[in-house]
Amino acid sequence: MFHTAASAFALLLAATVPALAVATPAVSQTPAAHGHRHADFESVRFHVRVEGEASASGRDLILIPGLSSHPDVFNGLISRLEPGWRIHAVHVAGFSGAPAGANADGPVAAPVAEELARYIADQGLQKPVVIGHSLGGTIGLMLAARHPDSVGKLMVVDMIPFMGPMFGGPAATPESVAPIADRARAGMLAAPVEAYNAQLAGTIAGMIKTESERAGPLDQALRSDRTVSANAYRELIVTDLRPELPNITAPVEVLYVAFTGMGPEMTDGIYRASFQSLPSATLTRIDDSAHFIMLDQPEVFAAKVNAYLD
Repeated sequence: MFHTAASAFALLLAATVPALAVATPAVSQTPAAHGHRHADFESVRFHVRVEGEASASGRDLILIPGLSSHPDVFNGLISRLEPGWRIHAVHVAGFSGAPAGANADGPVAAPVAEELARYIADQGLQKPVVIGHSLGGTIGLMLAARHPDSVGKLMVVDMIPFMGPMFGGPAATPESVAPIADRARAGMLAAPVEAYNAQLAGTIAGMIKTESERAGPLDQALRSDRTVSANAYRELIVTDLRPELPNITAPVEVLYVAFTGMGPEMTDGIYRASFQSLPSATLTRIDDSAHFIMLDQPEVFAAKVNAYLD
């Protein structure tokens, strides 16, 4: 039952892989017209928009959006944050119009996590708080597990540390689901544009309950590089972070919603089992929301974040 019901969530995530690749100009290091600036940091994996100024207390917050998403998905949160935080919003190369860069070849999440560790050191950030949604949550877990001294706190939004059981059942391993991941990636790359676009609209509707909030994420996905999204999705299927969770020393809070087609209690059980190697993690289910909690429940999400930041 776990495999069948949870697969609905996996298929929804898979269907967010976009149908179009749109190039945009190279990232500027000059202040943007919309008020933020880009960090003075060269990377072929992402660029970072920065809002706010450094404070003596070192209150830095890194926001990592999910698959095919733009940092704008966090705009509602940023507007509701308690004052005093400097925001570092990560725009992954290849997503939502950003040039693919090195993410066009091979894994995405793991190299981005390594570059984020370099970014934290290069910018002199002192134990920043990291919040990651979906794929961004995977990146956050990688960062906190592989560079534990780099992260002060971590919030994971609607992501488990291993998606393999959604495809290969409870006994799945990265090796056993690798052929499935390879076929998924190949299918994403080969699918006709028209079919992807039609599926994408339905998928976004399933991942965002609030109809008025769907246009932005849909546009972001349509403007993403298909190869980068397919590479990242394959990586998610075969990445098992459960053995690495005990390496995390930072406090961790996980916000999640009930899996599509599954009751809240069963979802609770899956999350408890998924994070059992990190018993200190706080697991909180958010009801009346789909995958994009920050869009479906903006007030609740912001309240949870502000409480966690205190």
